[in-house]
Amino acid sequence: MSLSLRIAPLVFMAAVVQVATISGVHLLGAELDVLLVTVVVVALLAGSVAGAATGFAGGLLVDVMTLGTLGQTSIVLILAGYWAGRYGETTGRDRRHAVPLAAFAISLLATLGAVALHVLLGEPVSARTALTALLPSAVLAAILALPAHRLARFVLSDSAPLVRPPRIEIV
Repeated sequence: MSLSLRIAPLVFMAAVVQVATISGVHLLGAELDVLLVTVVVVALLAGSVAGAATGFAGGLLVDVMTLGTLGQTSIVLILAGYWAGRYGETTGRDRRHAVPLAAFAISLLATLGAVALHVLLGEPVSARTALTALLPSAVLAAILALPAHRLARFVLSDSAPLVRPPRIEIV
């Protein structure tokens, strides 16, 4: 089974869970972003191109399900998936702290990027609400990243070994 066919159910389920159950539920003053964590985990396991494609598909699904501005979530998640994949390809491969660290950092950057995108599009956004939830949402993403990583590693390595991108060495 190809890698994209193994990633698709993960992305679909994360988007459905994000929109149907977690949307509007606040924990520790922040809303948990299951789709962002899924994109980061897939990108760390499969590389930057798969991470960007996962971000695009997941963002498009969420935008269609919520009837939001089409492509707005995709832009943020494409960048999140690409940079998580680059981190996994270069620095973060085979390190224990890579998964929660990437989820924490990319959650911070994705929130700031989403606020900036709303401002650029001229849509009303509460920067105060976003900034007060910034740190708690990043901590929740880091906590969720470890079990999500185990699940994604199990699903993506089913029956065939996961083809990882070549290791990039920095000189």
